[in-house]
Amino acid sequence: MGLHWQEWPEAVRATLRAGCVIPAHPLALDERRRLDPRRQRALSRYYLAAGAGGLAVGVHTTQFAIREAGLYEPVLRIAAEAAAEAARPVLLVAGAIGRTAQAVAEARIARGCGYHAVLLSLAGMRGASEDELVAHCEAVAAEMPLFGFYLQPAVGGVALPARFWQRFAAIENVAAIKVAPFDRYATLDVLRGVALAGAEERITFYTGNDDHIVADLLTPFTVRANGREVTLRFRGGLLGHWAVWTRTAVDLLGRVHAAPPGDPALLSLDARVTDCNAAFFDAANGFRGCIAGIHEVLRRQGLLRGTWCLDPEEDLSPGQAAEIDRVCRDHADLADDDFVRAHLHAFLS
Repeated sequence: MGLHWQEWPEAVRATLRAGCVIPAHPLALDERRRLDPRRQRALSRYYLAAGAGGLAVGVHTTQFAIREAGLYEPVLRIAAEAAAEAARPVLLVAGAIGRTAQAVAEARIARGCGYHAVLLSLAGMRGASEDELVAHCEAVAAEMPLFGFYLQPAVGGVALPARFWQRFAAIENVAAIKVAPFDRYATLDVLRGVALAGAEERITFYTGNDDHIVADLLTPFTVRANGREVTLRFRGGLLGHWAVWTRTAVDLLGRVHAAPPGDPALLSLDARVTDCNAAFFDAANGFRGCIAGIHEVLRRQGLLRGTWCLDPEEDLSPGQAAEIDRVCRDHADLADDDFVRAHLHAFLS
């Protein structure tokens, strides 16, 4: 029998629905491009000490190639072990990719590791019909609660209309959706689809739109569906961007939750956060250096030893390090270097 979101501990459900910071977990490698378990665990400890409400592991930021390297289950288990050390509930989300057989198998592994949901990428279903996509999602949902995922097409995502999201939202074991098409029109498609399904009370929205993180969190999105007006909000974020400077991300989300919608003092941060993201994610080069950019920030803080990825060709783009220098200088107040420095020994112990 599969797991249903109603079987989660109440504290985990409350964490998801209230909205929290969920970093998309990087992969810690040594200079031989092998898993560095000590630093992998240190990253999880850092995120949890910083106040993250969950961890997303086996996702794009963790590098999809962990599967071919035989690292999918080991990295899931390391994060789960770190979460078990925490004195509070932690929402554990595992990435699931590929065609249906692979995604179902990964959902079963995640369930066996104690995870609560799978972040289901549909990139591996490119070319499938809408009916096939819905059937695929239903098959995975029979194993684990779903965290839907609208991945931007620029990095392999599939364009998905409101009609798909309406049908997806009708799947009872969908608990949340990460909206990350980097496109305001497509973002509205997701919100309208969920409203059309009448599922807005069950499904919690998390932003993955790295180009508008703060704006997403502050905006009340009002859509019309079935003759009624529905106002929807993003409650948190599941973001690769929040894999760095996580302590200040937690502080930011707390301020958003306490502020009135559209607070101008917070809106002014939207462009600054996006400026940082452009450097970390290598927007100037079509996001080619996005994972290495995250690694570089963590390397500078001492959490990682290098920027190594499983693919030797995956590295910082020319000029990216200089851009990271610039945003670290221009937006130093958004960093959490002092926090990491104060606790680094404990994270690595």
